[in-house]
Amino acid sequence: MESLRELYKIGFGPSSSHTMGPSFASNYFLNLYPNAFRYEVVLSGSLSLTGRGHLTDVKIRESFADRKLEIIFSRNFENLPHPNTMDFFAYDEKDTILGHRRILSVGGGSIRIIGDDERQPKQVYPFADFDEIRDYAEKNHMTLPEIVYQFEDANIKDYLMQVWVTMVNAIDRGITNQSILPGTLKISRKAPTLSHPILPENDVAFYTRTVMCYAYAASEENASGGIIVTAPTCGSGGIIPAVLRFLKETKHLDNSKMIDALAVASLIGNVVKQNASISGAEAGCQAEIGTATAMASAAIAFLEGLSLDQIECSAEVSLEHHLGLTCDPVEGYVQIPCIERNAVCSLRAFDSVNIARYLAQARRVTFDVVVKTMNETGRDLIDSYRETATGGLAKTFGKR
Repeated sequence: MESLRELYKIGFGPSSSHTMGPSFASNYFLNLYPNAFRYEVVLSGSLSLTGRGHLTDVKIRESFADRKLEIIFSRNFENLPHPNTMDFFAYDEKDTILGHRRILSVGGGSIRIIGDDERQPKQVYPFADFDEIRDYAEKNHMTLPEIVYQFEDANIKDYLMQVWVTMVNAIDRGITNQSILPGTLKISRKAPTLSHPILPENDVAFYTRTVMCYAYAASEENASGGIIVTAPTCGSGGIIPAVLRFLKETKHLDNSKMIDALAVASLIGNVVKQNASISGAEAGCQAEIGTATAMASAAIAFLEGLSLDQIECSAEVSLEHHLGLTCDPVEGYVQIPCIERNAVCSLRAFDSVNIARYLAQARRVTFDVVVKTMNETGRDLIDSYRETATGGLAKTFGKR
């Protein structure tokens, strides 16, 4: 499995695969051909269909700065190696091609360069699935965070602290910002409203409102193109910040516990990334929001002091009950239903932990089985339900 640095990326919204990935790809290509006369970028698949709503073209132009650039939104959707496929071309003054690279944005801001294996992320964990992680932990009497710290580099805790601070800052900005989100939908931010109780509330109402507020805040910052963390993607990046901040404040936990919780969550996310997908364009929103909820549930269970079996069960329950969830962003924006979905699933993460707390010993399904099922389900989803904005709510909303 890859380093958690490939899972938690600090960058800008609104989409890890549609903005962060293309930006990284643009910078990579520019480093290869910095002095070309002109450039051409062809966006295919989901990048073509929802690229404008996700600001793909805007971020690519920012990377190329004042260079001569043409961006083509291709209508070719056949025989693509990935739904998020980009072709980069560099030309000289005589319009002769100097170079070409096909680059895939595979989710979470990660890119894959066709034909350039040396540029691919290194594998730092010797595990194929969660069963192997579990066996290693039990054999060596190690906790999940201890496993992460054993295989990652010496500075990984410092990096996780940067991740945590970025998450907190995104929530803080989101709570105080009362602007309208960019785009044609003209969505008003909800986090400022949720930050204050309208009526007297009991403990349950306080918990619900506060967790939702934090999830909305981080997600609305993402939707506005703010600095956030892929967890595991931008579109699902409001869940982990919401649940961890709520627990930190209500249980008075220090930052070291947050770092440990992020480490636990990263193992869950990396198992999904390795054996299925975290890309909505490839496997629907089950791959993004489902994975994020599973990661958050594992983190909560760890902070609650639950057993390894209960941690795995929490993640399994979360992912299992998102199987088949479609990715249908209205007009291509990461707003409807994405922002509200982060809030709903932040609460669901806690529910999954409560199920695991009492019923983990009676479960029949493992986390690895659900990951495999999610991968197969994603392949079965028709294209209109995989971040193309041509089906589901994206389709019916426009007909209202």
